[in-house]
Amino acid sequence: MSNREVAQGETLLKVEHLCQYFGRTKAVDDVSFEVKKGEVFGLVGESGCGKTTTGRSIIKLYDITSGDIFFKGERIAAGTLSYKKEITAAKEEYKKAKKEGMPKEKLAELKKVTDERIANAKAGMKSAIKDHKKRRTVTDIQMIFQDPIASLDPRMTVGQIIAEGLVINGEKDKDKINQKVYEVLEMVGLVREHAGRYPHEFSGGQRQRIGVARAVIMNPELIIADEPVSALDVSIQAQVINLLDDLRHKMGLTVLFIAHDLSVVKYFSDRIGVMYFGKLVELADADELFAHPLHPYTRSLLSAIPMPDPEYEKRRQRITYVPLKEHDYSVDLPSLREVSPGHFVHCNDAEFEKYCEQVKN
Repeated sequence: MSNREVAQGETLLKVEHLCQYFGRTKAVDDVSFEVKKGEVFGLVGESGCGKTTTGRSIIKLYDITSGDIFFKGERIAAGTLSYKKEITAAKEEYKKAKKEGMPKEKLAELKKVTDERIANAKAGMKSAIKDHKKRRTVTDIQMIFQDPIASLDPRMTVGQIIAEGLVINGEKDKDKINQKVYEVLEMVGLVREHAGRYPHEFSGGQRQRIGVARAVIMNPELIIADEPVSALDVSIQAQVINLLDDLRHKMGLTVLFIAHDLSVVKYFSDRIGVMYFGKLVELADADELFAHPLHPYTRSLLSAIPMPDPEYEKRRQRITYVPLKEHDYSVDLPSLREVSPGHFVHCNDAEFEKYCEQVKN
């Protein structure tokens, strides 16, 4: 599927203002993006930027702090922090006006507005809690984890690991389960004899293939691949990426591909989102992002990609990203804005104008 066809396709996954806080740590802070049906959406950034947390929040391994996650138009996860903040802000605004001696008529009008804001926030919070408590298992979303050995139960055989999702979803016919397991094993490049072995008997690349098999046996629509090749040798990385690409086309999968290797992401992704410090700082078509990076952090990442060319490496200039030098957000706060069709950058008003000029030129 071409980028143009993907861009015009229906939205399968929609993430709106996702926040995932752990105490005071803002692991993911106000992240929004859409994934079209049939595309590979790459999510890149340095270690600790919030990529994996975003993936785990989408698949509901974490209870999200704030924001909404929609899958096939249905809200599957919702946070309540934004509603609580709205209620607190409305109450504080009214208290401040009353303390400052606002005239009774205006105060009465403000009270009506405040009560309405609070009622709307409470209704939104009630709806979010209701959606969040739905015990619907989203089997159409599956995840491939980063560490293949840590994500496989050492006390279970490969056959049991792969079949676990089918068993949990009520499949009781053992012959049918075994047949599906054998089919999926062969689909990922293993053999049916491997079903009776344990994870420690396999190499790293084979374990990751088992992880892929466990995900695809549920016939999902969306695969979240969390750095599936980062722990593997370079030659094995290529095999696993080619396997995912083959499965994507064979099964009509949509993939959220999380990685920090930009070369791999460019090869495999239709669109790419760049994360830094919990924020989505740039989002664009893969070719567009590599050809015209706008955000300083994206340029810094691209400058770090090594090339198998000694002459180029001698001339390559690394760009160091220092946020305090690059941005002044003391007055004008930034937000994710569309600089050109399909190309979004996290910037304020002044930066937005500058990026628009760069795009024109």
